[in-house]
Amino acid sequence: MTTSTTSELAADLSNWDPENEATWDKKIAWRTLWITTYNMTLAFAVWYLVSAIAPRLNTIGFDLTQAQLYWLVALPGLAGGLIRLVFMFLPPILGTRTLVGGCATLLLLPILGWTFAVRDASTPYSVLLILAFATGIGGGSFAGFMPSTSYFFPKRMAGTALGLQAGIGNFGVSLIQFLAPWVVGFGLLGTAVLTPQQTVDGGQIWLHNAALVLVPWVILGIILAAVFLRRVPVKANFRDQLDIFREKHTWIMTAIYLMTFGAFAGFAAQFGLITINQYGGFENAPDPLKFAFLGPLLGSFTRAAFGPWCDKYGGAIWTLIAGIGMVISTIFTIFFINPTDVSQFPFFLGGMLAIFTFAGIGNAGTFKQMPTIFPKRQAGGVIGFTASIAAFGPFLVGIGLSFVAPRPFFIGATVFFAFCTWLTWHYYARPGAERPS
Repeated sequence: MTTSTTSELAADLSNWDPENEATWDKKIAWRTLWITTYNMTLAFAVWYLVSAIAPRLNTIGFDLTQAQLYWLVALPGLAGGLIRLVFMFLPPILGTRTLVGGCATLLLLPILGWTFAVRDASTPYSVLLILAFATGIGGGSFAGFMPSTSYFFPKRMAGTALGLQAGIGNFGVSLIQFLAPWVVGFGLLGTAVLTPQQTVDGGQIWLHNAALVLVPWVILGIILAAVFLRRVPVKANFRDQLDIFREKHTWIMTAIYLMTFGAFAGFAAQFGLITINQYGGFENAPDPLKFAFLGPLLGSFTRAAFGPWCDKYGGAIWTLIAGIGMVISTIFTIFFINPTDVSQFPFFLGGMLAIFTFAGIGNAGTFKQMPTIFPKRQAGGVIGFTASIAAFGPFLVGIGLSFVAPRPFFIGATVFFAFCTWLTWHYYARPGAERPS
């Protein structure tokens, strides 16, 4: 048996250093990336499951207010952020195989829970809130998966590898928002025993399919993780990892990533409800379910596509460009909030899609910056922590829109984006910057 084959079969890759060609196996690294990315795509789909289901709940007999729906869609963001604060410490403690496989197994809980909850319109709102919180497991996985994958690649490839993983993983958001409106229209093969729900207008809908369709793919992810993933020798206990909080650049990068991924995640979760509330009162109002997946799709694509560009030119310059673009796009969108006519919707949609697109570019830039700014062990922790805080995006946007009118909320977002863009320029992108990255 060759040394390469032996290392692939070993549970722990004890002699692993991606910066040393003699101890780095490209095949293992890329295999880890693709399997982890597959599971993260499903995790993001689960995280945004509620955003795909919530707009249909009242059509099958639930009686939820606008505020209750906002909270229901916001709660996965709160849960995802809190769970990420735990997951960020797990990569060097559990190792990649245990972390990815265990998380994939946990995804079955909210999937099966929502499958059966929507079949009974008398399901208490408190139960829906618990199940919404449980989908946060999918969002929490990011803070474990991304640092774990960073251990497998040299710094020169960090932008490409992490950009691909995060970008493709983010496609899970558009996947569930695109897939749900289709699969709820018929009975899935082999599940005819699960009868459709009756809609208030006398029709039928298989809303439980939005969750049920994910089950076999999640089981496949569990098997792939158990069979093919390995652990690398990056180890640290809980106390060792706390040193990142004494570094000011941890907090600066957290604010910047909240601008990029926080906005992406927040607007992706609430886009459908914002559209309904702003344009739903007009005759021939647009169907938000036909457009909700477009923003996450564009943001995910640009995040994956710009990884190689960040490796070539550095992450800071792309984060700076993204911040400027987000500021301009948000200002443009403000003019089409509180519309007077449905004809303004294409401009509102265009502004929102531009925000998503630039947020994706910024996400790629930040994930090139962090492995450059910090040593490898710290970089993993910083990636996990910044991802944890940014995961509160759906919660912050949802709660913000619950208490503040949309136009003031978007104005506040513009100010925050401008501040984070200045931070990027001052500390990382300008000539003579403190930490050029």
